[in-house]
Amino acid sequence: MNLREVLKKYGHNVGLNLRAVRLYAHQLFQALALLRKCQIIHADLKPDNILANAAKNQIKLCDLGSASDISENDITPYLVSRFYRAPEIILGAPYDYAVDMWSAACTLFELYMGTILFPGRSNNHMLRLHMELKGHVSHRLIKRGAFSGKYFDAQWAFLALELDRVSGKEVVRAVQFKGPVRDLRARVGAAADPGDAKLVAQFVDLLEKCLHLNPEKRMAPAEALRHPFLTGKSPASSGGAPAGGK
Repeated sequence: MNLREVLKKYGHNVGLNLRAVRLYAHQLFQALALLRKCQIIHADLKPDNILANAAKNQIKLCDLGSASDISENDITPYLVSRFYRAPEIILGAPYDYAVDMWSAACTLFELYMGTILFPGRSNNHMLRLHMELKGHVSHRLIKRGAFSGKYFDAQWAFLALELDRVSGKEVVRAVQFKGPVRDLRARVGAAADPGDAKLVAQFVDLLEKCLHLNPEKRMAPAEALRHPFLTGKSPASSGGAPAGGK
């Protein structure tokens, strides 16, 4: 059973218990640390490509069909499944292991919330959702992107594709993002149990650090494994399926 199926069975539309997510996060970052040691980018990390054992307490990262050696780095705007695709891939900028950390954060959010973090209809829409949550992409990253001209004008305004309400046709509208207009903490919401408030805050902080728009500032797997969300009291590694809901 993969984590998409686990989520559907035990946390449909509500997500999994945060302690189950923490258990999975620890193992996921261990897997990414090993891939990094082997100089491999997974490039398709999502719940569907993470397998769970029968007890739902151990996971394995699978499907390396899109994986590559760090030296290859072929530029394509469609690497990684769209909802889990990092901004540097969309822009056509050079990428590295950080794309997997972005995907990991999207995956962990989805496991906890039961909903997709960035449900973009296209690469254009994905970038818009990224910037609504994290602010404007840096000029430096835009300059490095082979496809940036499709998404930004000379004044760094985002070229948003929108449907005209009258004609029903797709039109381009220049949008300036001066800062985030959405808040990740608000999206995650408060802990159902007041005793979990600190754990939820740590979880949000971990996600924020893995979702930095600048891949060079994004948290690495080894750093994630040292994060307070994962270094607190270790979740039990025995028992049955993770509880649904929060």
